[in-house]
Parts: sequence; structure tokens; C-alpha cells
Amino acid sequence: MGRTGRKDGRGGLGNVLSGLAVAVGFVLFLGGFVWGAVLYQPYTVPTDSMMPTVKPGDRVLAERIDGGEVHRGDVVIFRDALWSNAPMVKRVVGVGGDVVKCCGQGGRLTVNGKQVDEPYLDIKHGMASEIPFEVTVPEGKLFLLGDRRGASLDSRAHLQEAGQGTVPRSAVTARVDAVAWPSQQMVERPAAFAAMPGGVSSPGPVKPMLWAICVGALLVLGGAAYGPVAKRAGRRRARPGGAGGAPDERRERAGVR
Repeated sequence: MGRTGRKDGRGGLGNVLSGLAVAVGFVLFLGGFVWGAVLYQPYTVPTDSMMPTVKPGDRVLAERIDGGEVHRGDVVIFRDALWSNAPMVKRVVGVGGDVVKCCGQGGRLTVNGKQVDEPYLDIKHGMASEIPFEVTVPEGKLFLLGDRRGASLDSRAHLQEAGQGTVPRSAVTARVDAVAWPSQQMVERPAAFAAMPGGVSSPGPVKPMLWAICVGALLVLGGAAYGPVAKRAGRRRARPGGAGGAPDERRERAGVR
């Protein structure tokens, strides 16, 4: 006769499946963290210049990218010696060849003559900028603004410098994909830039990475719990007559002699 499992209820097939679940769970769980560590860098936002998209003290996940992968609308982390020795976070509103101007009808930003709807802004008096400007972005450069236009030291503060406040694409080190703490939310790509040449960037793999970690944790917990649960179930089945007692005892309780 073949093996049907142990008397304590922990069958051979159950042991194999639970072990497989734990192994796959560990791979997914640890793989998700390794994946995130390779692709993402955590960054704490120090100022309020990007409110309400990200707030001071927010911990964000920024995907490590090459400057050539930057699109309009991206919230990027960059470092430029003319701006600051520290990393900064701003939104890209113009790339090489663009004519960025403020302000158009209704006080909105225009890019190549097209008005840009910017629902993510924290602005006063309905203006996309209190500083009027018109800049032709040189090739290989980016024009960056903060979402809180009234309190952001961005490209507008460097209009009189060479390049009119633009920074090289090579200055970008990462693109913000999500706020991880204290809230948890994705940083969406602005629809207004999607219709322009080049479109917007694709979201990074934050969601698949989180799914891998969560599913992995559930598999590990479920597989580890199988042994104790099966052992308890096996003990209950091993009792005479099961949970309800022996047959004679059950008949006696029912009044049958």
C-alpha cells in the first residue's frame, strides 16, 4: 500500500505544497525588496515647493533613470551646481526645443503655443506663475517648475543666467513615482502633456513590486501555518468517533438502548 500521510494529518502532498508555497513566497517577498532597491531610491522632500503633489517630510520612491528618459510632466530629482549642491525635486514642463511661456489666457502656462491644464498646482489668483517669462528650451536641457508656484525657487529664479534657467538632462538622477509615507499614493502623469509630441512617461513598476511583496508574504504565512493546522485537524480526526464521541455514546445520548 502507498503512503497516505501521517497520522497527525500532515500528508505528504500537503507538506510538499506548503513547502513550495513558502519557497515561492520567499522568492517573491525578497525579490520584491531587491527589485525595489535596484530600481528605486528613497528621497525625503525637504520643502513645500511641490505641494500639494508632495509635502515637506514626505518619503517618496524615485525610479533611477537616465536623463534621456525624462518626459514633460515628470516630477524629477536632479542636482545642478548653479542651483544648489543638494538634490532638488521639481516638475518638468519643457524639453529641448519647446517654447515655454507664461502666462496665456486665464493665466495658464503655454508650451509651444498650447495652453496646459495643470490641475496639480497650488497657486494663488489663478495664475500659473506670478513671474511672466518666455523661454526657448535648448536641446538637451529641461525647464522645471514647482507645483506651488508662489513658493518655488525653480527655473524662473535663474532666467537671467546662461540657458535661462534650464538644466541639462544629465542632471536628473531619478523620477518620482509614488509617495510612500506618511500617505501612500501614486504620482500621476499629467494628461495635458500626453497629447504633445513624445507623450508622457510610463509608470514605473511600483505596483507590481508591491504585489510581489504582499503575495510573497501571504504565501510564506499560509505555507508556514499549514503544519500546525493540519496537525490539529489530524488529532481531532484521531479521536474515537470524531468530535461527536463514540457511536454507542451518541446512541445513548439520543435515548436508544
